[in-house]
Amino acid sequence: MEVDNITVAVANQTVTVLSWFDSQSYTAPHLHEPSVKIFYKNKYIARIIEGCNAVSVIILFIAFVVAFSGKFKNTLLFIIFGSILIYVLNIFRIVILCMAMYSFPKYQDFLHGVFFPLFIYGIVFILWIIWVNKYSFYATKIAAK
Repeated sequence: MEVDNITVAVANQTVTVLSWFDSQSYTAPHLHEPSVKIFYKNKYIARIIEGCNAVSVIILFIAFVVAFSGKFKNTLLFIIFGSILIYVLNIFRIVILCMAMYSFPKYQDFLHGVFFPLFIYGIVFILWIIWVNKYSFYATKIAAK
Protein backbone atom coordinates (compact mmCIF):
# COMPACT_ATOMS: atom_id res chain seq x y z
CA MET A 1 0.00 0.00 0.00
CA GLU A 2 1.14 3.52 -0.79
CA VAL A 3 2.56 5.66 2.03
CA ASP A 4 2.97 9.42 1.72
CA ASN A 5 6.51 10.77 1.27
CA ILE A 6 6.68 12.65 4.57
CA THR A 7 5.78 9.53 6.54
CA VAL A 8 8.44 7.55 4.67
CA ALA A 9 10.99 10.30 5.37
CA VAL A 10 10.09 10.32 9.08
CA ALA A 11 10.47 6.52 9.22
CA ASN A 12 13.84 6.63 7.44
CA GLN A 13 15.14 9.47 9.61
CA THR A 14 13.96 7.62 12.73
CA VAL A 15 15.91 4.54 11.67
CA THR A 16 18.97 6.68 10.94
CA VAL A 17 18.93 7.89 14.54
CA LEU A 18 18.10 4.42 15.89
CA SER A 19 21.11 3.05 13.98
CA TRP A 20 23.34 5.24 16.17
CA PHE A 21 22.37 2.86 18.98
CA ASP A 22 21.89 -0.39 17.08
CA SER A 23 23.12 -1.24 13.59
CA GLN A 24 20.29 -3.75 13.13
CA SER A 25 17.63 -1.05 12.81
CA TYR A 26 15.78 -0.78 9.52
CA THR A 27 12.46 -0.06 7.85
CA ALA A 28 10.21 -2.23 5.73
CA PRO A 29 6.96 -1.44 3.95
CA HIS A 30 3.83 -2.78 5.57
CA LEU A 31 2.11 -5.08 3.11
CA HIS A 32 -1.46 -4.67 4.36
CA GLU A 33 -1.79 -1.02 5.38
CA PRO A 34 -0.30 2.37 4.44
CA SER A 35 2.52 2.42 6.97
CA VAL A 36 6.21 1.73 7.37
CA LYS A 37 7.47 -0.91 9.79
CA ILE A 38 10.32 0.00 12.12
CA PHE A 39 12.69 -2.71 13.26
CA TYR A 40 14.99 -2.13 16.22
CA LYS A 41 17.55 -4.74 17.26
CA ASN A 42 16.13 -6.87 14.45
CA LYS A 43 12.69 -6.87 16.10
CA TYR A 44 9.53 -5.35 14.61
CA ILE A 45 8.82 -2.70 17.20
CA ALA A 46 6.50 -0.08 15.66
CA ARG A 47 4.79 1.14 12.55
CA ILE A 48 4.85 4.70 11.31
CA ILE A 49 1.51 5.91 9.95
CA GLU A 50 0.51 9.29 8.58
CA GLY A 51 -0.43 10.51 12.06
CA CYS A 52 3.14 9.93 13.27
CA ASN A 53 4.76 12.38 10.86
CA ALA A 54 3.85 15.50 12.92
CA VAL A 55 2.25 17.28 9.97
CA SER A 56 -1.07 17.71 11.77
CA VAL A 57 0.75 19.00 14.87
CA ILE A 58 2.72 21.47 12.75
CA ILE A 59 -0.50 22.66 11.07
CA LEU A 60 -2.09 23.18 14.49
CA PHE A 61 1.03 25.08 15.63
CA ILE A 62 0.97 27.32 12.55
CA ALA A 63 -2.77 28.01 12.89
CA PHE A 64 -2.30 29.22 16.45
CA VAL A 65 0.66 31.45 15.57
CA VAL A 66 -1.27 32.98 12.66
CA ALA A 67 -4.36 33.48 14.85
CA PHE A 68 -2.25 35.44 17.34
CA SER A 69 0.02 36.95 14.74
CA GLY A 70 2.68 39.53 15.26
CA LYS A 71 4.96 41.36 12.88
CA PHE A 72 5.14 39.54 9.55
CA LYS A 73 8.87 38.77 9.79
CA ASN A 74 8.59 37.50 13.38
CA THR A 75 5.54 35.41 12.50
CA LEU A 76 7.20 33.86 9.46
CA LEU A 77 10.47 33.10 11.26
CA PHE A 78 8.69 31.65 14.30
CA ILE A 79 6.58 29.44 12.03
CA ILE A 80 9.64 28.20 10.11
CA PHE A 81 11.88 27.54 13.10
CA GLY A 82 9.03 26.22 15.27
CA SER A 83 7.96 23.80 12.54
CA ILE A 84 11.52 22.55 12.09
CA LEU A 85 11.88 22.12 15.86
CA ILE A 86 8.61 20.18 16.09
CA TYR A 87 9.63 17.96 13.17
CA VAL A 88 13.07 17.18 14.62
CA LEU A 89 11.75 16.61 18.14
CA ASN A 90 9.10 14.30 16.68
CA ILE A 91 11.86 12.15 15.15
CA PHE A 92 13.55 11.91 18.55
CA ARG A 93 10.18 11.23 20.19
CA ILE A 94 9.67 8.24 17.89
CA VAL A 95 13.24 7.05 18.46
CA ILE A 96 12.84 7.14 22.23
CA LEU A 97 9.39 5.56 21.93
CA CYS A 98 10.83 2.67 19.88
CA MET A 99 13.64 2.12 22.37
CA ALA A 100 11.23 2.29 25.31
CA MET A 101 8.76 -0.10 23.67
CA TYR A 102 11.60 -2.55 23.02
CA SER A 103 12.75 -2.40 26.65
CA PHE A 104 9.32 -2.09 28.29
CA PRO A 105 6.77 -3.78 26.01
CA LYS A 106 4.12 -4.10 28.73
CA TYR A 107 3.96 -0.29 28.95
CA GLN A 108 3.35 0.16 25.22
CA ASP A 109 -0.18 1.56 25.63
CA PHE A 110 0.90 4.10 28.24
CA LEU A 111 4.02 5.13 26.30
CA HIS A 112 2.24 5.50 22.97
CA GLY A 113 -1.12 6.74 24.18
CA VAL A 114 -0.20 9.08 27.05
CA PHE A 115 3.45 9.85 27.65
CA PHE A 116 4.73 10.58 24.16
CA PRO A 117 1.68 12.55 22.92
CA LEU A 118 2.10 14.63 26.08
CA PHE A 119 5.71 15.23 25.05
CA ILE A 120 4.97 16.52 21.53
CA TYR A 121 1.92 18.56 22.51
CA GLY A 122 3.81 19.89 25.52
CA ILE A 123 6.53 21.23 23.22
CA VAL A 124 3.89 22.89 21.04
CA PHE A 125 2.22 24.41 24.10
CA ILE A 126 5.56 25.85 25.30
CA LEU A 127 6.17 27.34 21.84
CA TRP A 128 2.68 28.90 21.92
CA ILE A 129 3.36 30.44 25.34
CA ILE A 130 6.64 31.89 24.09
CA TRP A 131 4.91 33.22 20.96
CA VAL A 132 2.02 34.89 22.76
CA ASN A 133 4.19 36.41 25.49
CA LYS A 134 7.13 37.59 23.38
CA TYR A 135 6.22 38.11 19.73
CA SER A 136 2.48 38.39 19.11
CA PHE A 137 0.64 41.70 18.84
CA TYR A 138 -0.91 40.75 22.18
CA ALA A 139 2.57 40.80 23.79
CA THR A 140 3.43 44.17 22.25
CA LYS A 141 0.13 45.67 23.53
CA ILE A 142 0.85 44.42 27.06
CA ALA A 143 4.43 45.76 26.90
CA ALA A 144 3.19 49.16 25.72
CA LYS A 145 0.97 49.64 28.81
